[in-house]
Amino acid sequence: MKMLTTFEQVVKYAESLPSVTVAVAAAADQEVLEAVLDAKKHRIADFLLFGDEEKIRSIGKEIGLDLASGEVIHATSIAQACLLAVTAVSEKRADVLMKGMVQTADFLRAVLNKEKGLRAGKILSHVASFEVPGFDHLIHVTDPALNVAPELKDKVQILENVIDFCHSLGLSEPKVAVLGAVEVVNPSMQPTLDAAALSQMNRRGQIKGAIVDGPFALDNAVSVESAEHKGIHSPVAGKADVLFVPDIEAGNILYKSMVYFAKAKIGALVLGAKAPIVLTSRADSAEAKLYSIAMAVLQADHFKKR
Repeated sequence: MKMLTTFEQVVKYAESLPSVTVAVAAAADQEVLEAVLDAKKHRIADFLLFGDEEKIRSIGKEIGLDLASGEVIHATSIAQACLLAVTAVSEKRADVLMKGMVQTADFLRAVLNKEKGLRAGKILSHVASFEVPGFDHLIHVTDPALNVAPELKDKVQILENVIDFCHSLGLSEPKVAVLGAVEVVNPSMQPTLDAAALSQMNRRGQIKGAIVDGPFALDNAVSVESAEHKGIHSPVAGKADVLFVPDIEAGNILYKSMVYFAKAKIGALVLGAKAPIVLTSRADSAEAKLYSIAMAVLQADHFKKR
């Protein structure tokens, strides 16, 4: 599998794979159902839609989405819709879970349900993938949404999650830049100490499947010119595939800067669960949700092969 460098390539590759079934929690939303319609047009997924059946069918009719009788499962509340969708994945009636018009905390409560949830013994983490104008490859940011202030042991698992994710996109050895405010180790700045530790763990084979280096400031992680100007010599410098942020605040700001300032295209998943989980912002477009579904299709295929 060659490295996929655009979302168009991701969608096209998903079209070549066996179709998967996506369970959507709280699907009564126009952007969500437009993404469902687009995914059906590309023939990359089938769907089980959980939520207010009347609203789902009404919105579907407005946008030209033809829904069969078994595709919509009525739920009397958002919480019930989430739990039913998670249960469908847990019981292997669906391959992928997708967040609809529901707050992330309520959605994750169902994902972490002790009886029907999708925990796999690892930390759950979030990755947002961006197609940024002027860059010749996708840039993946982790973790901008779930882990608030991860400690070093948590960062190891987050890193392992995103490396495995990158492998599903054809990146056999992704370049990971562990970010901080500066590109030197400063004992007073914990993110730089964590970055140095993660880099050393990678060099010693404790973290495999990627080239990990840091700390990097953002500029010398994505700009070869900036890295050269500061005398940084590393295979990751200026060429990062993954930007590993120190905490949720840095990640959230970077995420929204990519969308609103850089006008980047986006797709996003939760990693580390028993199945791929599509988790985008409720404000994200139908296009972003389609790209996320396509990435989840690749991730589901990767799970099966692994």
